[in-house]
Amino acid sequence: MIADQFITDKVLASSNYNKDSASEQPKRSIAKSISWRAIGTLDTIIISWIITGTLSLAFSIGLVELVTKMVLYFSHERLWNTIKWGR
Repeated sequence: MIADQFITDKVLASSNYNKDSASEQPKRSIAKSISWRAIGTLDTIIISWIITGTLSLAFSIGLVELVTKMVLYFSHERLWNTIKWGR
């Protein structure tokens, strides 16, 4: 029974993983980039504000960081989708 469950779980996990890894679309990468960058930028703004003591400078740093890291993340995701290693 335990062996059957292990085999069944492995087959289901494998089919779900293959489906998910093959279905990654650019729109999904964009949505993931935006949501992650919102969290990361808020973190950067708070840290910048603590360090500089100036809210306007913290927002300036956060804005630059938002744009550059979103582009880098999107490019990184798309590059990794072309790599077959580990799939």
